[in-house]
Amino acid sequence: MTTLVIADHNNKALNDATAKTVTAASKLGGDVVVLVAGQGCDAVAEAAAKLDGVKKVLVADDALYAHPVAEPLAALVVGLAKDYDAIVTAATTVGKNFMPRVAALLDVAQISEITAVDAPDTFQRPIYAGNAIQTVKSTDAKKVITVRTTAFPAAGQGGSASVEKIGAAENPGLSEFVGEELTKSDRPELTSAKIIISGGRGMQNGENFAMLEKIADKLGAGVGASRAAVDAGFVPNDYQVGQTGKVVAPELYIAVGISGAIQHLAGMKDSKVIVAINKDEEAPIFQVADYGLVADLFKAVPELEEELGKAGL
Repeated sequence: MTTLVIADHNNKALNDATAKTVTAASKLGGDVVVLVAGQGCDAVAEAAAKLDGVKKVLVADDALYAHPVAEPLAALVVGLAKDYDAIVTAATTVGKNFMPRVAALLDVAQISEITAVDAPDTFQRPIYAGNAIQTVKSTDAKKVITVRTTAFPAAGQGGSASVEKIGAAENPGLSEFVGEELTKSDRPELTSAKIIISGGRGMQNGENFAMLEKIADKLGAGVGASRAAVDAGFVPNDYQVGQTGKVVAPELYIAVGISGAIQHLAGMKDSKVIVAINKDEEAPIFQVADYGLVADLFKAVPELEEELGKAGL
């Protein structure tokens, strides 16, 4: 069995999600080949070649792939598909954008957000906001799979795969990149952050998120939010953690003023240590928290900041 992994990157650095996807792909058995599609992405290809378990890296370096627009990227992947038994990528924003198109063009079912590989044709994936695990067996000759990367460790850096340049596929001409508006931050991106502090509706307004940002700056943490806080306009939607936001599994997750709706828990309950601060002792968040503090966040958070300062942070 040969598996093609489509790398997730920004043309400069390889997303850690790709290293975790390689681990999942390796469990399918057989050779693993990584496709790096981008522009000026040689550094990404070199990083992919160092991943344990990767036999070869294919590099499609073309202006057409400077931004991961679904239609051109899907055309490239489908053109390569005949040589592979499985096509796998991380269930990131990019992966969720182009992989359904790949599956449709290949006329196969997509197997989404797998969390375990039982056999080359059998996988586990969460359903009902993570409250049940479904075992799926695919009879399709070609498997199209997205990986929930929080469930897999990152592949090591001891590989030495060969790197091969390939040409771009024909542009379908169905879409083109126009522009983007990105939130710039010195803090780590949520899906790769080791520590995350998130706020919910209990923060009352966006200005109060400054309290969490001060804690985040001391801990080198990312700042997240519940859907309720995002829908209320407190913070941008790229802060959202949950079933319809980002799925994270940091070493430490601090939930402040978050009640713990099932949709939010689905996005963070795999965190190694969960700390919850909420004045409602019946809040569902306490059911998954390792440490819970029943307190007014407007008193507890400044006290936490003060204690971190005393600790030299």
